[in-house]
Amino acid sequence: MTLKTGIRLSYAVCDYLTIAVGWLVFNIIRYYTGTITDSLGTFLWHYPQVVTGQALIPLMMVVLYWVSGFYNEVLFKSRLDDINNTLVVSAAGTLIIYFVVLVNDSIPERMRVYETLAVLMGLLSVPTMMARLIITYARRRHGRRSGGFVRAAVVGSGAEARRVERELQRSADAGLFAVKGAVEPADAARLGERGDIDAVIVATPAKCSADLLASLYRTGLQIYITPDLYSLITARPRMSKVVGEPLINITNANLPPSTQNFKRAGDIICSAAAIVALLPVYAAVALAVKLDSPGPVLYRQERVGYHRRRFRIIKFRTMHTDAEQTGPALSTPADPRVTRVGRMLRKYRLDELPQFWNVLCGQMSLVGPRPEREYYAERIRERVPYYSLIHQVRPGITSWGMVKYGYASSVDEMIERLRYDLLYIENVSLGLDIKILFHTVSTVLTGRGV
Repeated sequence: MTLKTGIRLSYAVCDYLTIAVGWLVFNIIRYYTGTITDSLGTFLWHYPQVVTGQALIPLMMVVLYWVSGFYNEVLFKSRLDDINNTLVVSAAGTLIIYFVVLVNDSIPERMRVYETLAVLMGLLSVPTMMARLIITYARRRHGRRSGGFVRAAVVGSGAEARRVERELQRSADAGLFAVKGAVEPADAARLGERGDIDAVIVATPAKCSADLLASLYRTGLQIYITPDLYSLITARPRMSKVVGEPLINITNANLPPSTQNFKRAGDIICSAAAIVALLPVYAAVALAVKLDSPGPVLYRQERVGYHRRRFRIIKFRTMHTDAEQTGPALSTPADPRVTRVGRMLRKYRLDELPQFWNVLCGQMSLVGPRPEREYYAERIRERVPYYSLIHQVRPGITSWGMVKYGYASSVDEMIERLRYDLLYIENVSLGLDIKILFHTVSTVLTGRGV
């Protein structure tokens, strides 16, 4: 179990337990303020709505906290984050509970509506908030004693680098970063070979930072820069929660945690439904592929995905089995390696349908930059170092680049299509995903897939 997973689990378990206690206390208050003739024990353990609620209400609240994004980033969480998130989600949960559970409650109550809501929200929020603050305090204290959770190297020279290093070491949140010393910009490209750092903090004059950042993107490490360098990247700040020295993470997508979770939940629901609904299509395509040419029905190939993790993408086979005997080669519109059925599958993008399984497993998303093989990813990265930014999000079955540009038959075309993928990362939203899916369906139905 990783450190982040352990912290997430501790928050989730404490949330569940404190909400369960709060709901139990609320039911006791309901008993003593109502006109219930049964004993308290009978009310708590034999009334179906009370017994069911005791198990489901805490679970529902934990799901709401997950949807809100509270469990996404746990290392850089502040006490203000704990309080704000607890109050907002507790208010939402209180309204849901009232209208689903309490509004039709057959048990008479003397409390008026607003009193019921106030008491319920207090019992849902206060115990949870206190437990979270304790966990956050313990996490920070442990971080300071252990030297920090995130191992970082400060890249730069001169007064600015020394100032950033000193600020991180003495800041109130210094326990978040374990500073592993300063590195000269000329040596920054080799940081990816070190196994003792997770991130780099760039503190160097703006005039020499463009090339430096380009080389750092190849390392695959988290990159933080000081605000005065941010104009080199974009005008949309994503401030990291670090007290003392404001740092901007330029290796994370501009995507709120709640949107990430909604997007992932939508991926799971839609991919599971698609797999079931398309079973007849799968069977028909599999039969056509098998009868058209010898070889397996499905084709698996290693691709580079989310956070540069390797995974095996699944497609219906569209080429002859000996298509790449001489090494990796991109397909062209008149490629002789493509089978007769494969050409039809590519035209209507039917060869991509098995990737719903990759989506269900969490390796891909419905919408996101198309994943490439490491061979081509490295060719692109050599010419466009910022290509590494596309690994901030899960790769997709379809993408803005595929809708606007289509298949690429050369590295130059892949770089051209990359512009749309980078634009997607900077503008990613559920609304944009829906638009891309709509245009993808149009592309499939009209056969403009090639």
